[in-house]
Amino acid sequence: MTERRPHKSRNGSDERPRGGRARAVAEMLPDVGRAAFRRFGFVQSAVVSRWAEIVGHRYARVSAPESIRFPQGKRADGVLTLAVASAHAPMMQHVAPDIVERVNRFFGYPAVARVVMRQGTIVPAAAAAPRQPPPSLKPVTAELGESLRAIADPELRAVLEALAQGVAQTSGAPAIGKGRG
Repeated sequence: MTERRPHKSRNGSDERPRGGRARAVAEMLPDVGRAAFRRFGFVQSAVVSRWAEIVGHRYARVSAPESIRFPQGKRADGVLTLAVASAHAPMMQHVAPDIVERVNRFFGYPAVARVVMRQGTIVPAAAAAPRQPPPSLKPVTAELGESLRAIADPELRAVLEALAQGVAQTSGAPAIGKGRG
């Protein structure tokens, strides 16, 4: 077995050889984000990115997680610090036990024991990153008619034609019903 020797760089210093495959930037971003979130007290960056799913849209509109601090050497019984819109602080104080329960359910173990609130300005997620509507997906009816003629089953062809006409008559993105929050 041959031993790999360090390469000599241009300045004469020893470097270990590079290895591994090329990775896409998107593949490395979760690692970069994870390090930054840990630095600010988050074990999982998903707590921040999925806050609305964890506590519901109603509470996510008026609060945002800032950090989770754990006792020395532990990963349980932490203190979750929230920034809360000032007018909503009394309400959030009353629902703090529910927030602890929901965060612990998200983690799958009793990660948070209590919540500390700090009054601050909350930027709604929708205002932070406005979404662009998807491009129109209206089919070209002439091309569609030709492709549907090849379908032998008349019932299936009729259903697909009705679907295509319905899609062609709509404008913009489909309306999605309001979720619970």
